[in-house]
Amino acid sequence: MPRFTTQLSKIKSELKNKIHLGQLQRGQKIPSERELSTLFDTTRITIKDALVALETEGVIYREKRRGWYVSPERLIYNPLSRCHFHQMVNDQNRTAQTKLIKVHEEFATDDYTQALALNQPEPILIIERLRFIDGRAVLFVENVLKERLFEGILEENLTSSLTLLYQNKYGYQTSKSQFEVIPTAAPLHVAHALNLAEGQPVLKIQRINYKQDGELIDCEFEYWRPDAVRIKIS
Repeated sequence: MPRFTTQLSKIKSELKNKIHLGQLQRGQKIPSERELSTLFDTTRITIKDALVALETEGVIYREKRRGWYVSPERLIYNPLSRCHFHQMVNDQNRTAQTKLIKVHEEFATDDYTQALALNQPEPILIIERLRFIDGRAVLFVENVLKERLFEGILEENLTSSLTLLYQNKYGYQTSKSQFEVIPTAAPLHVAHALNLAEGQPVLKIQRINYKQDGELIDCEFEYWRPDAVRIKIS
């Protein structure tokens, strides 16, 4: 029985084929929705539906107020690996960069109290960083630390690996981690950092870390552009 082909699937197939043949290169801006609607002789609504579907598949991505682009190759990310972000990226022949956004101190709110398994509110440090692969911002990270365990950490270089900093400055070895992977909508501060519109899809990875004596020391909230990463556990 022949497969029924819709206009939407035809547009997706033709754009994918252009990418496969190199007519549209990775990182290249694709024609505007208006240009594509003329090219395919259809409405901009249909074009938008096709582009959103390709975005969901990780084939293309959008930048707020700039348009649509062909996605670079995804980074392979094994959450069980102990290597830090820069090493993981460099090992895949890509270029990594980390930018410190801000650090602030507060008493743990309900969400953080639960994540850190606190019996009562206590001072925490929140380190916000933006991470890049080959010059593109792909990951917004919030590290939430029990302040009492990290005296003097604000004097350190917080753009480097916190895992190595924990080990070298405090003698903390990460002995166990718990992960949750949750597709969700980008909150405003994350969307702003990643140049997304508020509410666009992101992949949220929550990791809770324990040191060698079993004490929970921090939790990490990673917000990935979903086209930038592929989770592979081995």
